[in-house]
Amino acid sequence: MSLRDFKIHFVDLVICKLTPDLMSQEDGKKWMYSLKSGRWVKGSNFWMNPQYWLNVLPVEDSKKSPSTCNVVISLMQKHSTKHRNRAPHLFIGFYSISLLPFFPEQYQESNRKLPPGFFTRHQPVNKHQVFLDEREVTHDFHLEPCVYVIVPSTLEPQQESEFILRVFSRKHILRIFNNLIDNIFLLQANDFFDTLKEIVDRYEGKIWEDFFTKHFEQVKKKILKFSSISQNPEINAVQLQRILNNISWRNFQSFRLNFSLDSCQGILALLDLNATGTLSIQEFRVLWKRLLFYLEVFQKRDTNRSGKLDLVELHAAVQETGISLSNEVCNLMAIRYGDPDLQISFESFVFFMLRVEIMGEAFRNLTQDGKGIYLRESEWMMMTLYS
Repeated sequence: MSLRDFKIHFVDLVICKLTPDLMSQEDGKKWMYSLKSGRWVKGSNFWMNPQYWLNVLPVEDSKKSPSTCNVVISLMQKHSTKHRNRAPHLFIGFYSISLLPFFPEQYQESNRKLPPGFFTRHQPVNKHQVFLDEREVTHDFHLEPCVYVIVPSTLEPQQESEFILRVFSRKHILRIFNNLIDNIFLLQANDFFDTLKEIVDRYEGKIWEDFFTKHFEQVKKKILKFSSISQNPEINAVQLQRILNNISWRNFQSFRLNFSLDSCQGILALLDLNATGTLSIQEFRVLWKRLLFYLEVFQKRDTNRSGKLDLVELHAAVQETGISLSNEVCNLMAIRYGDPDLQISFESFVFFMLRVEIMGEAFRNLTQDGKGIYLRESEWMMMTLYS
């Protein structure tokens, strides 16, 4: 076929290649590429998304200007459902922000996740990032050799999916923040909070689960004085109450937290997916990650350090979690979960937020059109009475 006929019958020419070597005008020069898998979790704020550390290195034999390096970043969403090929695509994108000169090298080497304030103060390299409902989003950058943080994200906070991040360049290093394996020592029960906070921050997947189980068993032995954890791996409401009330909660030393048996029974019912009346280690792991998040939000919005949230602070705290509730609902929740002065304790805030998240997720799982749900009477009774 002649070029003339080709131009008449075709509009686009798509060239498929595993690596973007064709983009380089330097013949014979190989590109390297790195691949990382991750997951977005429902309800997470932007800064809680996986963060990736990208060190773009200069290429000494490059004929082009040494001031910039050609870097291609690709983000692909990976549906885990059975009919993933027919599932609608989420709106996805990513931000890339230079870390220098904002953070010294020792901070980067500490492998700590960047705080939310960093993202509000610094502009990304791709300032006009557009989120697309495509399976894969790819961008080509000309970056100066230095260190960058890449944060893949969905457009909406209440969306969940797995993803694959790929980076192509002549020379670079890519790793995830909070994914280094250090020596972890068995700690006393009073150190459990800070230990688990570190584990949540630093470990992912099976590695995180193994370390969580290891530390949780140690604490359970100390607090509940079990001779053998393996004989009773499940946690009932009384045991959950003893665990939560015997942990040294950071920044709450002056307030004696008192999770009542009733509130622990309610928490257990919300998370007891298989209706056994107990929490498995997996279900407790979900609870603990939420507790860490709720504590961070509660401390941020408890501006006078009273150990309680007033109505204004409660509104701000709910918004901080990324959940949208009307003023009327928030006011009613202050009446339902607050004291006579409409003050919300941390214990009540935990139960309230868990109920909001779990019931919202239940609606989204049951609805067919996003507008309503249909339940049989037995299902309605189960959902409303045991929760």
